[in-house]
Amino acid sequence: MKPFAYVRPERTEEAIAHLAAHPGARFLAGGTNLVDLMKLGVTGPSLLVDLGALPLDGVAETPDGGLLIGATARNSDVAAHPAVRTRYPVLSQALLAGASPQLRNAATTGGNLLQRTRCPYFQDTSTPCNKRVPGSGCPAREGVHRDLAVLGHSAHCVATHPSDMAVALAALDAEVRLRGADGERTVPVAAFHRLPGDRPDLDTVVAPGELITGVTLPAPPAGALSAYRKARDRTSYAFALASVALVLTVEDGRVGHAALAFGGLAHKPWRARAAEEVLRGAPATTETFRRAAEAELAAAEPLRDNGFKVPLARNLAVSLLGDLASRAAAAAP
Repeated sequence: MKPFAYVRPERTEEAIAHLAAHPGARFLAGGTNLVDLMKLGVTGPSLLVDLGALPLDGVAETPDGGLLIGATARNSDVAAHPAVRTRYPVLSQALLAGASPQLRNAATTGGNLLQRTRCPYFQDTSTPCNKRVPGSGCPAREGVHRDLAVLGHSAHCVATHPSDMAVALAALDAEVRLRGADGERTVPVAAFHRLPGDRPDLDTVVAPGELITGVTLPAPPAGALSAYRKARDRTSYAFALASVALVLTVEDGRVGHAALAFGGLAHKPWRARAAEEVLRGAPATTETFRRAAEAELAAAEPLRDNGFKVPLARNLAVSLLGDLASRAAAAAP
């Protein structure tokens, strides 16, 4: 047994104070990732601060026409929310593509953002891992890396971020709300997770003692269509080999707004800025879509066994762009 203390505060300020007073403390929401890591011995918090009693589980309209999703809102509730399904279908689809119904009923918005990689070396405490023990090495580079990164990795880490939800949020230009002892701040989801560099143990830009209180979604662009597409080894309860989240507008046969993010390819949801530059203002054709995807994926550096991810991601993007462009054309007056 590895003993730990447990508290269940009822106020946000109290939860933050508990974490500040106990350097070995961790916030507990749904527990679908943290408890697994505790069982594996990857982490061993001295105190769990349960967030379940905090009033952070709602989904509310914002004055600018967007949505505020509370940090402890359950993934299944967010996916089924009428405003999410109608105005942000990419987010609903991404949530429903993740995990199993039972896990979605427990997993939370904040916890989903903070979940850690499923790289087998990170989860196996008998092996070295720079993310788990900085400076110990990254055996995945020469070992089992079929499911791991082709973009943004470093000599120190080739892990991928496992979230589907975060990929959709990146394409939606969502922002994460953080609160700590020094006050509140917001961080764009696209900048929330870090690339590994020489500090792969730092997954996000969350400062010590900060708590995610919610995620804000801006109002969608007028006439925008959105969708999420995921490729995986099996159709249920599997992480993405590659995925694409897309928000798109097309007018008079040309792309207007284009926001594209890849999942399963990097240490973070990968916002495809180079592809977006190619898309905006260009004809909504298969040739344009292929050129855009290839412009983004030109930076890929696959390892020995995961080069298949590059054409897989390209084909997913081209297919989804084509489908949304066809829908836009069919809906045009």
